[in-house]
Amino acid sequence: MPAPTTTSRNRFDLAELQARLRALLRRSRPEDANDSPVLQVADLRVDPTARRVWRGSEEIELSKTEFDLLELLVRNAGIVLDHTLIYERIWNYDFGPDSKNLAVYISYLRRKIDVDDLPKLIHTVRGVGYTVRAS
Repeated sequence: MPAPTTTSRNRFDLAELQARLRALLRRSRPEDANDSPVLQVADLRVDPTARRVWRGSEEIELSKTEFDLLELLVRNAGIVLDHTLIYERIWNYDFGPDSKNLAVYISYLRRKIDVDDLPKLIHTVRGVGYTVRAS
């Protein structure tokens, strides 16, 4: 019996397949995700639908990545999210242990969210990751 031949139709790259699946999952959101349109931790409010953020009565302008990162943290308030999970959810890629990408974006958020004498909401859990919680 001759060995099956491989055609270009059935050859695929596993990494490409995974990337396509991640993109499909990212585009599809559960219908009940909009049950509570505004997320809140202490005086921080995040409106995922309008992509707007307020601390108290002041609206805060965020870049796309800053907003995505803050929304992820607020949706999981009180839960420590590790670096790998955040990299996968925000950048769809783990930059490795030497990357400072995440730390840079956390510092951008802190400069905009944890300002003046307001209680700090963004917390670092050394060696693990980050969380948002009211102190």
